[in-house]
Amino acid sequence: MQKKKLKPTPFAKKLGTIFIVIILILVTAFGYYLHCKNELKKAGYTPKAITRILKELKKDYALENPNNKTLNKAFESQYYDENNLDYYKQIKYQEQKNIIQNINKLIKKKYSARDISIILAHGNDKSVAELAKKEKIKYLEEFFSYDYAKLENYERYEKYLNETGDDEETTILKVNLNLDKEAYKDPIQVTDKTKNVLVNKHYYLGESYIPDNLTKVPLKYTIAGDGSVKGTKEAVDAAVKMIEAAQKDKLNLLINSGYRSYQEQQEVYDTYLELYGQNYVNNYVTKPGYSEHQTGYGFDFASGNSNVFQQSKEYTWMVNNSYKYGFCYRFKKSKEEMTEISHEAWHFRYVGKKAAQIIYENDLSFEEYYAMYIDK
Repeated sequence: MQKKKLKPTPFAKKLGTIFIVIILILVTAFGYYLHCKNELKKAGYTPKAITRILKELKKDYALENPNNKTLNKAFESQYYDENNLDYYKQIKYQEQKNIIQNINKLIKKKYSARDISIILAHGNDKSVAELAKKEKIKYLEEFFSYDYAKLENYERYEKYLNETGDDEETTILKVNLNLDKEAYKDPIQVTDKTKNVLVNKHYYLGESYIPDNLTKVPLKYTIAGDGSVKGTKEAVDAAVKMIEAAQKDKLNLLINSGYRSYQEQQEVYDTYLELYGQNYVNNYVTKPGYSEHQTGYGFDFASGNSNVFQQSKEYTWMVNNSYKYGFCYRFKKSKEEMTEISHEAWHFRYVGKKAAQIIYENDLSFEEYYAMYIDK
């Protein structure tokens, strides 16, 4: 007996059709989702940001602003605020952990997107968060148009500017170098042993600081001729090349002194204090631990032909040529405000050829160079 074939009922047919349609819709939706993700990925957004973008229906907005790091960070952040989207997209990104939280606070303080970009560029998480707690600052453009201005120093800038009447650039440089503070008071402890090291009446080496690679200056290049003059190998090698170049120009350039230990500087300080008094040492001799000679990069030069170095041909040659060998004229008359040391015609400091050229061509003190190029 032949079996009858079961035919699907109209309801079953309808149910099957609905199921197929649902599957097609899901496949299409998933395909569209993958397409959107791929578009956003190509536009520079991270998976975490993409999830928020699609959830908030901001795909078109995100695609209109591709490769925007700040916008991406906003979409990633728990502090994302849709009302601030047009701010986020205009603000230059900085690698700061709480950047979106801080941006939101600054927006509430009525800072523009440009203002916020400037603030972020000159600060860090901590300094930006601290600024966001205060009333809107007055001299934003005036101070922070300089890339070496520091956000955490703003109140000191404002105070110093009002007290002295100096221009903004001078104010920034002096405050960054702690020249708004009393000499020898609250100094910064220095451990750097490279040619970039700064030491003066506000930057303290300490008793245990000894340079690396100390080496003797060859006897024939020194006044004493007894092997007592030392410096870092890098600085001594450069000084020898410079002296030999001067000799080719028929000059007798020599080194009078180089590295001094903390204890040796103490002896020098005490001797000059006894001979000439407090006012003299305040201007010409730093306290032990604050002397550039302790770094091994500073040298006092002399002329073998004249007792007064500043009146010698060797001095003139040094002023015009020392930068070619990596040395800067350390304590110039015109820079006494920055160095807080009276003019020393004989003292030159090894900083490397690149730095020395910048210092020479722009007539900078090493302090100014340090603030502008190193400690930014």
